[in-house]
Amino acid sequence: MTTDSADGDGELWSRAAADGGEAFAVLFDRHAKAVYNHCFRLTASWAAAEDHVQSTFLVAWRKRGEMKLERDSALPWLLMVATNVVRNDRRGIARRLRLTRQVPVDAPVPDHADDVARRVDDQRRMAEVLDAVNELPRNEREALAMCVWSGVSYPDAAAVLGITEGSVRARVSKAKSRLSQLLPTATQEAAR
Repeated sequence: MTTDSADGDGELWSRAAADGGEAFAVLFDRHAKAVYNHCFRLTASWAAAEDHVQSTFLVAWRKRGEMKLERDSALPWLLMVATNVVRNDRRGIARRLRLTRQVPVDAPVPDHADDVARRVDDQRRMAEVLDAVNELPRNEREALAMCVWSGVSYPDAAAVLGITEGSVRARVSKAKSRLSQLLPTATQEAAR
């Protein structure tokens, strides 16, 4: 059966309900622009209007078998469907916005670039210090590491090393003196 584009909407709707495609395509061609303009007026967005036209005609397609036109024009019903589609979309957006407002906001994460740069610089300076410390005699290295770097008291270091407190102080003093000659001034701060 062929579809005549001069047929009224009521006849086309009945054929669309019975066999679908061709008659429904004529209805789409006839009313899509009006539905599109209606959706644009409701949304002020051409892109949203395009989406809503698709949704409107999808609803019409699904309901073509159960819905009977009261008048010969399908346009008023299609415009009402379009209005409902836009309204439902707005409700969905509002619902999603309410839900997103309920999600706790994480505190901003500070930029870690400065910390990374600082750590890289610290590592480079410490490598320079360690190279210089490794040139010291072993007994001075041990005293320096315990008392200066780790904060162990001179008496405690003396007890662990099995020497007098004066010897520990002398070793630390010699180590500091030698390091001041081996290291540039900026790197000496890392040794302290």
